[in-house]
Parts: sequence; structure tokens; C-alpha cells
Amino acid sequence: SDGGDGGDVPTEIDEYLADANQYDGSIEDLTGQDQVTVEVGTGDVGFGFSPAAIRIDSSTTVVWEWTGNGGGHNVASVEDSESDFDNGETVSEEGYTFEQSFDNTGIQLYECTPHSANGMLGAIEVVEA
Repeated sequence: SDGGDGGDVPTEIDEYLADANQYDGSIEDLTGQDQVTVEVGTGDVGFGFSPAAIRIDSSTTVVWEWTGNGGGHNVASVEDSESDFDNGETVSEEGYTFEQSFDNTGIQLYECTPHSANGMLGAIEVVEA
């Protein structure tokens, strides 16, 4: 980790992403923005989210944008996530997007269901704006 502006990664996120692709032990601080983008299908074989870990303000909209790499992906929250969200289908098409706003603070954990065992995991820390 670069120990930069991201600050400390919450333990829950660090543990969830321990074996995740594209996770380097740091969290990308994207606070202060109304909308942020996470790429779906990144890394060598396209089984990653980038950035894997982000910090956002409450009421920020996250836009997941598909790269078209790595086959079909989805975005689905997991049991320990603060909120439930799911784009509803597996998509391989480049340019497809899924948007979700997070009004409540807390830790949001998600996966690509078909590739979760391959380390295609992501996490969001939502903080008070």
C-alpha cells in the first residue's frame, strides 16, 4: 500500500478483499464526488473490479462500467454488505453500466457471482459527507 490519502482500510474490507484481484491493500478515496466509476472486468484475465476498494460520501452514486473483458459479469452484494444491490443479470457487453446510490453510511461488499471464487470482489466504504 502507498499509505497515501486513502488512510486506513477498514478491517472488514481488508479481510473481504484479502484474495481479491486488483486489490493492493489500499482504498481509493473518492469522497467529495457526486458520482464515481468502477470498472468491471479488469486485470490480466478480466476477473477484477477497479478500483477494488473505494471510499465515498453518503448519497454518492457508484456507476459500474463493463469493459467487455473476462466474459459475463454481474455486480451483486453479499450477505455481510450494509445494503442489498444487484444489477440482476450477467453481462459481457462492453459499455453496459449499473448505477447504485448509497444513502446510508457503512461497508458495502459485493462480488461478481460467477467469478467470486476467482477473486472478483469489490468493496465500498460509505462515510458521512
